[in-house]
Amino acid sequence: MYEQTYDTDWDSLDRDEAMSRAFAIGVAASLGHDHAEEYDRIVQSMDTSYNRSIVELAFEEGKNKAKKKQYESDDDEAAVWSELVEGEKVTVEKDDVPTGGQNRLPAALDKAKILDRPKTDSRDRVSRPDFLEK
Repeated sequence: MYEQTYDTDWDSLDRDEAMSRAFAIGVAASLGHDHAEEYDRIVQSMDTSYNRSIVELAFEEGKNKAKKKQYESDDDEAAVWSELVEGEKVTVEKDDVPTGGQNRLPAALDKAKILDRPKTDSRDRVSRPDFLEK
């Protein structure tokens, strides 16, 4: 199923593509199809340990969602794969990326806003804190 949905002849992946593929491999693993070499290759293609951990989380989430789906319904492997991996494709703006759409990835895998830098003209860092105001 994985080979039919994704091309395995790739040189590099961005984080979103890697997460999508890792999620799909997790679903496949839960359905009894092993793609350990492809998964290792995807993880190793990430440039930072943060991105590698995000890809690993996506893999685990794929496994968990597939196990849950199989437990809750009597769907066959093809139906579980179709719903979780090949689900309805949605086009959205970059800032409005859904956490539950096609990839069915949890909000925990979203980009952490704490890492965003403050605006350059923001003076909040040097202003008096609110609790010191009368």
